[in-house]
Amino acid sequence: MTPRESEIIGLIRKEVKPALGCTEPIAVALAVAKAMEIMEEKCTELPEHWRTGCDYLVKAEVSGNILKNGMGVGIPGTGMVGLHIASALGAICGKSRYGLEVLNDIDEDAVRSAKEMVENGKVEVGLAQTDMKLYVKVTIDAMGHSSYAVIQKDHDNIVETGYDSVSDSYASSCDDEDTYDQKSTLDYGLTVKEILEFASTVPYDEIRFILDSRTLNMALAQEGMSGRYGLRVGYAISLDANREVFGGDFLSYAMALTAAASDARMAGCTLAAMSNSGSGNQGITVTMPVIAYSIRYGTSDEELARALVLSHLIAIHIKGYLGKLSALCGCVIASTGASCGLVYLRGGDYEQICAAIKNMIGNITGMVCDGAKVGCAMKVASGVSSALQSAVLAREGICISEHDGIIEKDIEKTIQNLGRIGSVGMQHTDNMILDIMVCK
Repeated sequence: MTPRESEIIGLIRKEVKPALGCTEPIAVALAVAKAMEIMEEKCTELPEHWRTGCDYLVKAEVSGNILKNGMGVGIPGTGMVGLHIASALGAICGKSRYGLEVLNDIDEDAVRSAKEMVENGKVEVGLAQTDMKLYVKVTIDAMGHSSYAVIQKDHDNIVETGYDSVSDSYASSCDDEDTYDQKSTLDYGLTVKEILEFASTVPYDEIRFILDSRTLNMALAQEGMSGRYGLRVGYAISLDANREVFGGDFLSYAMALTAAASDARMAGCTLAAMSNSGSGNQGITVTMPVIAYSIRYGTSDEELARALVLSHLIAIHIKGYLGKLSALCGCVIASTGASCGLVYLRGGDYEQICAAIKNMIGNITGMVCDGAKVGCAMKVASGVSSALQSAVLAREGICISEHDGIIEKDIEKTIQNLGRIGSVGMQHTDNMILDIMVCK
């Protein structure tokens, strides 16, 4: 394996990882867990079982986008939504060593204690004074002492901790902030051409791990198909009673599976998703249409693995120009990756993959993110429909012209245009969405 192949695999492992619950409230829970551990390490006055028996206060300060995406999303195992219960769970049962699965040890006792904390006013959540899109600072006040932890840029990127007047900084896994905050922080110099070459030629044994995406996200889809979660979008699409509308073709099958996984995740299912670029919903959308195709048409594990690598990397590449959080719905990026994976599984070449990307960007660019919530499953279903439409057209040699809108002849410039719209052009939109949400 070449050094560049090793670098790309390292990128995949960094950006494709299991996440239990929506990653914005989970980032807050992770910061809480770390601050609690600092308190346990430094404070010698804490009583035994202090997490459930001591009088302490949890204060979380978060950026606008964290607040937006944490307000209405289900927290695993609680039947509740929002950052307050996520923070309380981070204090009661969170373990920072689990990363984005920080709440992996959740049980009924933890949920009960966390709900009591929230009811007793022991959790405060406020808006941080920062221009960063992804920022969390959590402070724990206990026994006359104070500990804190700061996360920024990545959902699991703890950059600073402190106890009383002593602070410790850590090397960030991200580049320095720029004017538009993170708009290029994931850019590893990839191109669509290099991504396709890598996915097609890298030794299979080196990418076999990507099939964990199938294991985790398919389990979520099956759980969502039970019809017990969220808006039940996937379940409704799959019903025989609705076959006269949706039919029984591959499109309805892929939409149902993908939306069902989102239904379950956004409503607080206790199963982890395989995320992409810090987003579980993006991880679901980038993989499930490709997995659905593999199931329906019987592709080999190696073919599926290569298609999933392609799909994941296209999404990571586009996200590099957009940033981890923005006013642009992540479904747009993720379903673009899925469209490329579908073209690949159907025998498409580089030009057809570029055409699929252009068709997607020319179609659903502008879909806004108005926070993480159960309604995201409907956006996911729309993204899957567009992904398959774009893939089919691309395989037929049909591509939106460079004379249309933001599409350019060069695929990399086209992707950069999408990034500019999401990271720069929609800044005012992002602020307006947050204003509307917090004033409801």
